[in-house]
Amino acid sequence: MRPWRVPHAYGKTLLNKRPSALYISYDGLLEPLGQGQVLNYLEKLAGEFKILLITFEKPTDRYDRARMRAMRDRVRAAGIRWTPLAYHKTPSGPATAFDIAAGTSLALWLTLRHRVQLIHARSYVPALIAFLIKRLTGVRFLFDMRGFWADERIDGGLWPESGLLYRIAKALERRFLLAADHVVTLTEASSQVIARFAYLKNRVPPISVIPTCADLSHFKPKRGAVPDGPFTFGYSGSVGTWYMFDETLALFKAIAARRPDARLLVVNRNEHSIIRQATDRAGIAADQLEVVAAGHSEMPDLIRRMHAAGAVIRPCFSKIASSPTKLAEYLGCGVPCVSTSGVGDIEEVLEGNRVGIAVRDWSAADIDAAADRILALTKEPATAGRCVETARRLFSLEKGVGAYRTIYQKLCTRSGTPVRWRAKLRSRESA
Repeated sequence: MRPWRVPHAYGKTLLNKRPSALYISYDGLLEPLGQGQVLNYLEKLAGEFKILLITFEKPTDRYDRARMRAMRDRVRAAGIRWTPLAYHKTPSGPATAFDIAAGTSLALWLTLRHRVQLIHARSYVPALIAFLIKRLTGVRFLFDMRGFWADERIDGGLWPESGLLYRIAKALERRFLLAADHVVTLTEASSQVIARFAYLKNRVPPISVIPTCADLSHFKPKRGAVPDGPFTFGYSGSVGTWYMFDETLALFKAIAARRPDARLLVVNRNEHSIIRQATDRAGIAADQLEVVAAGHSEMPDLIRRMHAAGAVIRPCFSKIASSPTKLAEYLGCGVPCVSTSGVGDIEEVLEGNRVGIAVRDWSAADIDAAADRILALTKEPATAGRCVETARRLFSLEKGVGAYRTIYQKLCTRSGTPVRWRAKLRSRESA
């Protein structure tokens, strides 16, 4: 029996082809998050799978021709087919609707043109695109939740509680979970909550827990040395919404009271004025503070300057699904971390492995106790080694890639064509 071929419009023979996967991210590839949590994974999967990638790039990144050119070269060298779309922010609802329409049109064309077998949707906006394409073609759908997005909007004060947008988003979340062929979440705590959703009774999809990982070949300690210079307490990433930056500053003040040489290093892309206003309110002197912007490739050197670091997130329902990227990066560089109880699996990671502390309450007494504990940890010679070992065991990029590879292998088929199109294409070929 001769091998069947798809009509000319759908491409060439399907035999001896790598399985095709379409990855959709609403985060841009030129953002540090896009490089660390999207591209680093896909580069390692591209040898086994034909990877197509759609991202939505912010205007400041999109118009940076040198960086765009360098990223295109990097992606092309990895064998990834990347289509960057423009991200639109305002007005919020219509802008997002426009992005969804543009992404859906492109995703449908790529799915048919390249016989995509799996759409990997990173968070909720891409999940809506993937859900629509699955309904049209039967392509398999990997819902990479990244957290309870709708609840984050409530907990962050961005949406009114029980408002129309929240109800719509939760209704879509239900559809995504019911339609998904596989679900990825970041924490064990969130996977247990999902499994208890009433509408998933007796129909819970396969769930994998894959925390945010780091490339530990880059995020690693300085060989044979402790950080140079004065005691440095570090903070990387955003400072708004659910990040407890004022409490972080109070902790630094307590550390500085015990270590007068202490300095605060904040690594942040575009909130420098907000940061300086907050540090002024906290009474942190200008000579105690350094605020820098950095690309993903510059982060390891900056973290290696830190003796301890903060990843302080406000505990709330949505944050049980949170696994901060900075946690993996800090630990990989041998830096102990201060965080908050009630956020994802962080308390178990930090306290259970003695690589940091999780603060339950942020009263003045608790902040003083936290300062004493983190300073004591930094004085233990074995702390850096425990941090690195914990990062390798829980947060290595290789571990995360291996988990995604297993999911891709299970969901992809060698036939190379979305399920609902196969019968139609075979009928056309026979005719």
